[in-house]
Amino acid sequence: MDDEPEEDTMRVHAISALCAVLLATAGASATEDVAARLERVEAAQQSLEHRLDELAKGIDDVLWSQRVGDVAVVDKIRIYGPPRAKTPNPEAIGAGNHVKFYCYVFTPRGFDGEDRLPLLVLPHGGVHADFTTYHAHIVRELVAQGYVVVAPEYRGSTGYGKEFYELIDYGGREVDDCLAARDWAVDNHPRVDGERVGIVGWSHGGLIVLMSLFDHPESYQCGFAGVPVSDLVLRMGYLTQDYRDLYEAEYHLGASANENLGEYKRRSPVWNVAKLERPLRIHTNTGDEDVNFIEVEHLIQALKAAGKDFEYEVSEVPGGHSFDRLDTPEAWAARREIYRFLARYLDPPRPEVELGVSATGVAAP
Repeated sequence: MDDEPEEDTMRVHAISALCAVLLATAGASATEDVAARLERVEAAQQSLEHRLDELAKGIDDVLWSQRVGDVAVVDKIRIYGPPRAKTPNPEAIGAGNHVKFYCYVFTPRGFDGEDRLPLLVLPHGGVHADFTTYHAHIVRELVAQGYVVVAPEYRGSTGYGKEFYELIDYGGREVDDCLAARDWAVDNHPRVDGERVGIVGWSHGGLIVLMSLFDHPESYQCGFAGVPVSDLVLRMGYLTQDYRDLYEAEYHLGASANENLGEYKRRSPVWNVAKLERPLRIHTNTGDEDVNFIEVEHLIQALKAAGKDFEYEVSEVPGGHSFDRLDTPEAWAARREIYRFLARYLDPPRPEVELGVSATGVAAP
C-alpha cells in the first residue's frame, strides 16, 4: 500500500512461513509453551522477510546499470540525515548519532557541453518500500532531458534490515533525509546547479514533495506531487487496521489518530497548505485504488481556500494509482505535462524528449 507495484508474493510468503516454522520449532522441547513457540515463529518470519528484502535489493541494484547505464552514470552513495526520531536509550553509546542512509545518483551522459545541470530529488513511495527499477523508465526520461537525479533511500526503506526499517518517521525526519540528499548533491556534485533544484514524487513520495516545499521552500525551485498521500487523518479512516498498525507501531508514532490527532495532522500536507511558497503541480486520478481521490480533492480544496497559486490535473483514465507512471499513451501524455511544468522553472538543456517505444524496441528515450 502507498504506491509500490503489486507483486505475486503468495509463493514467497508460503515459503517464508514454512521456513520460519522449521527454524522456530527446530529443537523445541515437547513441553514448550505454545504461545512462546508462536512468538518464535513470528519473529523468525519477520527476520526472514527482512533478509529477502535485502536479497531483492542486491539483485535490483545490479539491474540499474543494465536498465539506464546507456544514458546515465549510475552510483550509490551513503550519507547521513538527522538523528533518529525515537531513541530507546538516550544514555547509550552512540545515542543521538546521525542516521546513515543510501542514495542513488544518476548523472546524464552526453551533456559535456553543459557546465551545470539542474537537479531533481526523487523520493520513492510506499510506507515501507525502496527505490527500485520500477522507476527506470522515468529516470531515463529525466536524464535524457539533462537532469541529475538523486533518489534517497530515506529511513524506513526496505532492503537494509530490521533496524533501518524501524527508523521510519513518516512525514517527519524522512523529509529531512531527502533534504540531506539534495544538499549533498548541491554541495558535492560538480555538475549540479544549486539554483535549479526541484523535487518529484508519487504517493508517499508525493507527500514528501509537499512537506519538502512547505518546510524547506528555500531549497527547491518547484515540485511535482503525483497521487500524493494528503490527509493521514482521513486515510486512517478509510483503510484497514493492518495499515494503521504501520503507524501505531511502538517504534513509529506509537498511537492511533484517535489517540494523537495533532501528530497525524502535523504530518499531513492538507493541514500545512498555508506554508506553500513555491510552484507546485499535482496529479490525481478518480479511479485511484490506493490514495483515494477524496484525499487529493481535500488537498486541492485546502490550497484554494488558502489562496495558493498552483497547478493540478484530475484524470479519469485507466491505471488507477499508477496511471501516469505506466508505459501507455495516457501516461506519456501526463508525463509530458509534468516535464513541461518542471522545465519552466529548472531550464533543462533538452526539455523536449521522445516518450514511448523507439524504433529499436527500447523504451524511449
